Amino acid sequence: MAMHARARAAAGMTKASPSPSPSLLLLSLLLSSALLAAGQQPAPASRQTAANNPRLQRAYVALQALKRAITDDPKNLTRSWCGPDVCAYFGVFCAAALDDPHALTVAGLDLNHGDLAGTFPEELGLLSDLALLHLNSNRFAGGLPESLPKLRLLHELDVSNNRLSGGFPQHILCLPNVKYVDLRFNNLCGAVPPAIFDKPLDALFINNNHFDFELPENLGNSPASVIVLANLRLRGCLPPSIGRMAGTLNELVVLNTGLRSCIPQEVGWLRELTVLDLSFNQLQGTLPESMAGMHKLEQLDVAHNELAGHVPEGICALAPQLRNFTYSYNYFCSEAQRCLDIRRVDDRQNCIAGRPDQRPADQCMAFLHRPPVHCDEHGCFAPPHY
Repeated sequence: MAMHARARAAAGMTKASPSPSPSLLLLSLLLSSALLAAGQQPAPASRQTAANNPRLQRAYVALQALKRAITDDPKNLTRSWCGPDVCAYFGVFCAAALDDPHALTVAGLDLNHGDLAGTFPEELGLLSDLALLHLNSNRFAGGLPESLPKLRLLHELDVSNNRLSGGFPQHILCLPNVKYVDLRFNNLCGAVPPAIFDKPLDALFINNNHFDFELPENLGNSPASVIVLANLRLRGCLPPSIGRMAGTLNELVVLNTGLRSCIPQEVGWLRELTVLDLSFNQLQGTLPESMAGMHKLEQLDVAHNELAGHVPEGICALAPQLRNFTYSYNYFCSEAQRCLDIRRVDDRQNCIAGRPDQRPADQCMAFLHRPPVHCDEHGCFAPPHY
C-alpha cells in the first residue's frame, strides 16, 4: 500500500486497515543484519524448544502468561499455544539471536485482527529479543506493561485498534531501537510527551485517541517520514521548527484537531512532503507563498478552516505533481485560473467571485469586517497592529 494512502486512511473517522503482518523475510533482515555486518552466518538450527533453550523457555513463560490474560479468543488463535515448542505457536516467529547465531529466539509476535480480549501481562518483558510486536485490531484493555522497556530490540510496536486507556505509554521513550509506533484508535488520553519527537522514529501514528496537548517547539526535531496527529485535541501553534524536517518528512496529517494557528512560512521548506492535510481546524491567515517550493507535494488539503486572501498561484503551479488540492470551506477571495486545471480541485464555499457554490455574500462581508489576523514569527496569532 502506498504510504500516503496509508497515512490518510490512518487518520480517517472510521477504523483503518492496520499495517501488514510481518513477513519472515523482514524478520530475517532485521535480526540478521548485525550478524552479516560482522561477517557471521547463522548456523542451521536444530530443533530447539523451551526444554533445551533458555531464551525459548523465557518466551514460553511470557506467552503462557499472555494466553492466561486473554479472556476471549473467538478465532482460537492461541489453541496451538501448548507445550515447549513455542516456535510452532500461531503468530510466533523465531529467528537466530543477534548475539548468538546458534540460539533460536522469539523475534516476532503477530496477532493482528484476532479480536482477542484481555490485558497485557508484565511477563511480556521476558521477550527481550522481540523485534516486531503487532497486536492491532483486538480488544486489549488497560495499558502497556511496565516491563516494556526490556524489549530493547523492538523495532515495530503496533497496538492500534484496541481498547487501551490511561495516559501516553511513557515506556515507549525507553525503547532504544523502536522506529514504528502505532497507537491509533484507542482510548488513550492526556498529554503527549515532547520527548517523543526527539526519538529517531520513522513513523508515528497517535491519531483517534483522547490526547490533549500543545504542539511542542521540538516537533521539528523528529526525523520521521510520517506523522499523523488527527482526531485528537491540539493547542498552541504550528511551530516554525517544522522547517527542520525538510529532508525527511513525507506526510503530515493534522486533521480535525481544533488547532488555532497560522501556517508558518517554514511549512514551505518541506521539500520532501507529498501529503499535507491540515483540514477541519481553525487555521487563520493566508497560505504562505513559500509553499510554492514544495515540489513533491501530491495532496494538499486545507479545507474547513478560516483561511483567507488569495490562493497563491505558485502552489497551483506545482501541478501536475500536485494532483489533489482542496481548499473548500474557507474565506479565500480569489484564485488563479491555473488552480482550476489541477486534476482534483475543490474551491467550494469560499468568497470567490464568479465561481459556483460559494458562501453567501453576507457571510463574506461579515468575515471581511472582522479584525485582520496577524501572525507572529512563531506561527501564532499576534496582537493586532494599530
